[in-house]
Amino acid sequence: MADGALATDQLAQAYGLQGQTALVTGGGTGLGKAIAQALADSGAKVVIAGRREDVLQAAAGDIGAGVEYIALDLTDMAALPAFEQQVHDRFGPIDILINNAGNTIKKPFHDSDLSEFDSVFDVHVRGALELSRAVTKRMVAEGRQGSVQFISSMTAYIGQPNVSGYTISKTAINGVIRALSAEFAGQGIRVNGVAPGWIDTDVFRTATKGDPERIAKIMGRIPMGALGDPADIGWACAFLSSPAARYITGQVLLVDGGGATGF
Repeated sequence: MADGALATDQLAQAYGLQGQTALVTGGGTGLGKAIAQALADSGAKVVIAGRREDVLQAAAGDIGAGVEYIALDLTDMAALPAFEQQVHDRFGPIDILINNAGNTIKKPFHDSDLSEFDSVFDVHVRGALELSRAVTKRMVAEGRQGSVQFISSMTAYIGQPNVSGYTISKTAINGVIRALSAEFAGQGIRVNGVAPGWIDTDVFRTATKGDPERIAKIMGRIPMGALGDPADIGWACAFLSSPAARYITGQVLLVDGGGATGF
């Protein structure tokens, strides 16, 4: 075998996800869709989940590579064990879980109430925890290794006004990663996170539309001088899912162009 072919084969073994089944919540749009694309391009069988089946169906068609989809409501926490069973029965054991689904409410703190905080916390933290509980229970029972990831945020590292519920939820996610990584490391289950910075998505464009002052402030905060692409988050998740990251657990990878730490 030529040296180039050998190197290519070694890279495929290190970074490839062939034979793995990945479940991506919130996989129909934005970052979730980009994550699903990267995992599929890395060789994984990918199942995307979310509330809107029409959106999931369209995303699965766009991604291709045999991507499957299934309806999921993370706020119906009592139903999540049955959901995990359904995924298992239809698509096989889950090797990679990406807890990406999220929501937010943009309001000043004084205008917010606890029910609105709960609506955000239920998706980002409680729902993700309950789904992870069901998935990791099966991994442990079957003696299988796995990768569980949570999508954190740069807001867990810097303060931003009017999104206190979101910021609190994403900060809690970092604690979840530390706790679960310590609990499952000895059983071959790695728990990590990716914290996106400002990424060029429809959500970002909607949030900044008609607000040049905010855009200028954001761009002035990013040392690399550009917004991130959704694919940047996708490939970060693919790396953390791969054999190349086999000795990485309990970490949150900031993918933000230096925004959280730069000047």
